[in-house]
Amino acid sequence: MSFRPAAFLPVLAALAGLAGCSAPKLTEFQPSCPRVVIVADAADLSRYRATGGQDLTDLVLDGRIVGFKGGCERENRDYVRTNLTVDLRLTRGPAGVRASQVSYFVAVREGDLILDKRTYTLGIQFPENQDQMRMTGPETSLLVAVSKEKSGAAYDVLIGFQLSAEELALNRRRGPR
Repeated sequence: MSFRPAAFLPVLAALAGLAGCSAPKLTEFQPSCPRVVIVADAADLSRYRATGGQDLTDLVLDGRIVGFKGGCERENRDYVRTNLTVDLRLTRGPAGVRASQVSYFVAVREGDLILDKRTYTLGIQFPENQDQMRMTGPETSLLVAVSKEKSGAAYDVLIGFQLSAEELALNRRRGPR
């Protein structure tokens, strides 16, 4: 086997091309992201028939917010953008039908003040012979103002089901599951 310099020309050309790429500036840091919280009182949904009963035979839909995926990035000097999707696990109850809807919210909080709240409604279609499913909601993009005095960590992003007063009271009585 003899040494052939021509065989290395494509590798050298690729390395020369990479030499023009720039590394991240040493003065740029990953921004502090808002803390994302699944609200314990709103993480579960138990929807019953309108007849008023609340035993297992009256359960129409049971749901749980099981997680989220996302991250944040600096939009510019004054804003940090948080992008996320919400993951849900849904179970059709004995009184349930195949088609239904479920709503959840994504909100930005600074201290005790809600700055932005968005509600999403997802259509649910349980396939035949299937009583459970997982869904991922659409991507949500939120901007929070930042400055030298206030980083993205000064905010919370809250996630939960958009519950009726009765559903919220039930969650508070029984506690998180």
